[in-house]
Amino acid sequence: MELFKSNHLKIYNSLSKTKELFKPVIEGKVGMYVCGPTVYSNVHLGNVRTFMSFDMIFRYLKHLGYKVRYVRNITDAGHLENDADAGEDRIAKKARLEEIEPMEVVQRYTVDFHETLAKINNLPPSIEPTATGHIVEQIEIIKDILAKGLAYEINGSVYFDVLKYNDTEHYGILSGRNIEDSIHNTRELDGQSEKKNPQDFALWKKAEPTHILRWPSPWSDGFPGWHLECTAMSTKYLGNHFDIHGGGMDLKFPHHECEIAQNEACTGQTPVNYWMYANMLTLNGKYSDSIVIRF
Repeated sequence: MELFKSNHLKIYNSLSKTKELFKPVIEGKVGMYVCGPTVYSNVHLGNVRTFMSFDMIFRYLKHLGYKVRYVRNITDAGHLENDADAGEDRIAKKARLEEIEPMEVVQRYTVDFHETLAKINNLPPSIEPTATGHIVEQIEIIKDILAKGLAYEINGSVYFDVLKYNDTEHYGILSGRNIEDSIHNTRELDGQSEKKNPQDFALWKKAEPTHILRWPSPWSDGFPGWHLECTAMSTKYLGNHFDIHGGGMDLKFPHHECEIAQNEACTGQTPVNYWMYANMLTLNGKYSDSIVIRF
């Protein structure tokens, strides 16, 4: 198919906060990464709204004649409760409550996710990588960031040094937050935290004795930070600089803000040209993200 007049295609870019003419990094090709589900429960309508939105974008780009590589991950480790830097992994918690293996949880809800999207006729992505399948890549990225002095290890965990990064770059460029407002909770107990600064976020967490999901690393037996997983998978399959990164509006901060910082720390360049978001689902005029789909 010949490429249509794609110079007429405009995209609202959440990075620049303006509509921009779409111009791909490589003419005739588009690389698009969308944050996929954390597979610890049944997919709900709030999740599906995002994936339906980017399914339409995927289809339309293909309709225009682009060769599209659409990467949508499966988060099957490292996503802690409440998006904090401490606590219990959501999948491990589900496994403990149901007295089954964590990968049994992953399998059950990954199948549910695929079956649900198939029922509404979503196209599968070009590549669907898993976080647990890319531990080696994540460890190498951490080594690189440590070598550049933008992270530090303490008690077997590794944290990204946001304030040091912000000396030369702009942490908050996507969300518009001031550095003082960019706080990542680690421990609430007695106000204690092992981080240097409350803004810092985990690249690697040392696993507590009861933590089921763990991997060996140069720093400890532990698990990767949630934000790091998407950096590793997006750059592996789309390169250090690609066209579109998408997700739900709730991921703009801290998840995507941290992705930008990690990528720039590693490569010295901004990772994505166009940041696109699906808004929150509304029901009876109120935000809702917990309606489970049943057919």
